[in-house]
Amino acid sequence: MTQTPVDPDLPAAPETIWSEPMRLADLPSRKPTRFDIEAKGERLQAIADWADIRGVEALRLKGELAPKGRSDWELRATLEARVVQDCVITLAPVTTDIREEVVRRYLADMEMPTSEEVEMPEDETAEPLPATVNLGVVALEAMELALPLYPRAEGAELEGAQVTEPGAEPLSDEQMKPFANLRDLLAKGESGKGDA
Repeated sequence: MTQTPVDPDLPAAPETIWSEPMRLADLPSRKPTRFDIEAKGERLQAIADWADIRGVEALRLKGELAPKGRSDWELRATLEARVVQDCVITLAPVTTDIREEVVRRYLADMEMPTSEEVEMPEDETAEPLPATVNLGVVALEAMELALPLYPRAEGAELEGAQVTEPGAEPLSDEQMKPFANLRDLLAKGESGKGDA
């Protein structure tokens, strides 16, 4: 049996970066199970590489997994992280402290869509019930969703930037105003009336 090679351009699966599995069948079925996991040492750099950011200085997920009803489970936790990204303007390092509440509901009877067109569920916290909840993966996914999209260094301003296709002339601020040319057209129309 031949094994399909892994595409080196694809990001690594999160469970290969940080795995902290909790098998639901092994947990008490009548009371919450508390957890407190923290990434340390070389794992922090591996997480930064996986997230394609400059650095991760701290990452912690603390909360509990609790049974709900006969077979559902709920995860409630707080994610705390300190990340370092490149400023979108200057490329200087930007450090951000993240604190996010994380909620996941694992439902035994959750119906998975079968058609090609998939609608987003109303409850974004709901997922099909797994045999094992990987807390490391939950932490990585929550951190990635919480990362600032456009980190800016203090005082970094985007002044006078003009972006165009090669060979094209950039538009000025005056040309970008929606009614800039209308004023000129109206002025020409008014002066043309006197000539008729």
